[in-house]
Amino acid sequence: MKNNLGIYIHVPFCAAKCAYCDFYSLAGKPEWWDAYVTRMTTELQQKAPACQDWTVDTIYFGGGTPSLLGGERIAAILHTIQTCYTVQPDAEITVEANPDSMTDMFLTQTHEAGVNRLSMGIQSAQDEVLQKIGRIHTFHQAQDAFFRARQAGFDNLSVDLMYALPGQTLPQLEQSIDALLALQPEHLSCYGLTLEPHTPLGRQNPVLPDEDTQADMYLLLCQKMAEAGFDHYEISNFARPGYHSRHNSRYWKQSPYLGFGPGAHGDWQGMRYEIPRDLPAWLAGQLEPIPEDTEAIDRAAEYVMLSLRTAEGFDSAWYQKTFLRSPEPIERILSGLPKQYMEHTGSRWHLTDTGFLISNAILVAVLDGVE
Repeated sequence: MKNNLGIYIHVPFCAAKCAYCDFYSLAGKPEWWDAYVTRMTTELQQKAPACQDWTVDTIYFGGGTPSLLGGERIAAILHTIQTCYTVQPDAEITVEANPDSMTDMFLTQTHEAGVNRLSMGIQSAQDEVLQKIGRIHTFHQAQDAFFRARQAGFDNLSVDLMYALPGQTLPQLEQSIDALLALQPEHLSCYGLTLEPHTPLGRQNPVLPDEDTQADMYLLLCQKMAEAGFDHYEISNFARPGYHSRHNSRYWKQSPYLGFGPGAHGDWQGMRYEIPRDLPAWLAGQLEPIPEDTEAIDRAAEYVMLSLRTAEGFDSAWYQKTFLRSPEPIERILSGLPKQYMEHTGSRWHLTDTGFLISNAILVAVLDGVE
């Protein structure tokens, strides 16, 4: 039986950079799109012989804005993967897409090529909020793109929502949540805004909702999603039963995946690596992946941190069996947390929604206590 493997394709192109974005992407550059596909095809072919004993069960096109490449280019990359690798028949194949580049042609071509999941960057239902954070689409465009994706045959649609945005109020967030739920997506990813100092929004240093308001926003989101029947399966992710993101889940479970394209990361055969953020050098075939210091990575501690971000939580029995370490110091700390933050069933410990809200402080306490 072959082991399962994920593939991540980083598409470093955007129509325009969002004011908050810290990911590696370049605005414009359509003259490089075909060269990108050619180089990506070459790298996928070169890596394939080392993966003959593996079955690809998730493929994820992230960015940047993959939909900007158009359906034909996405299909060409996907065809290379399907030709050179063993791809599971029910593999989850996701493409990130922005409403302004989700043309009918893109939707038709990607669906016919085997893409079965779209992750749409919508972020807010208020156009004035979208403008403040540098989005170049309106909410009406997002609604239209969503419904056209349904008509094209996509039955697994995820939408992104941001909160704690400049000047955003609790009623505005509730309106956005209700508007996105009205679309009836299968999945929602929700992130609080983090101001990165070197981004345009970070340099502006706008006034954000205070900490208490941000906490109220998060708990409101959890409440609304639960009432709508969504599982809160990871700190920032909600899904209808059966629609958890399989690719993102492999990151939290430390499962292997290959990363391709400048700015991509990978975790393969015990080695973590990053491909440098240099598109021209990558196109010229001049980049080598930069391995992380594997000796500095404590996979056991990382499992504690990642598992407590998920609804499955920390499994003390699995931890002991896998890492040959006693879970007792961790369980001692977790058992001291109030029940409003932590729940415990058998060998599993998991945070509540209120616990997720202060997860950073809890994780620091746990990891400090086991060093």
